[in-house]
Amino acid sequence: MLSMILAAVAPLAAIGAAIGAGIAAIGAGIGIGNIGSSAMESIARQPESAGDIRSNMIVIAALIEGVALFAVIICALCLFL
Repeated sequence: MLSMILAAVAPLAAIGAAIGAGIAAIGAGIGIGNIGSSAMESIARQPESAGDIRSNMIVIAALIEGVALFAVIICALCLFL
C-alpha cells in the first residue's frame, strides 16, 4: 500500500523539486542584482570608499549564493529520498 502511494507521488515530488530549485535560483538572481545596484549607487555617491563597498558586496553575494546552493541541494535530496 505504501509503495503504491509513493509511486503515485514521485512525479509530483519531481515537479515540486524543480519548482523549488527554480524559485531559489530566481531569488538569488534578484538578491545579487539588488546588491550590485545598491553597491554601484553607493560607489557613485562616495567614490573614496569603493574598495570597502566592493569587498562587502562580494561577501554578501557569496552568502546569497550559498543559501541558493543549499536550497537547490535540498530540492535534489527531495527527489532521491
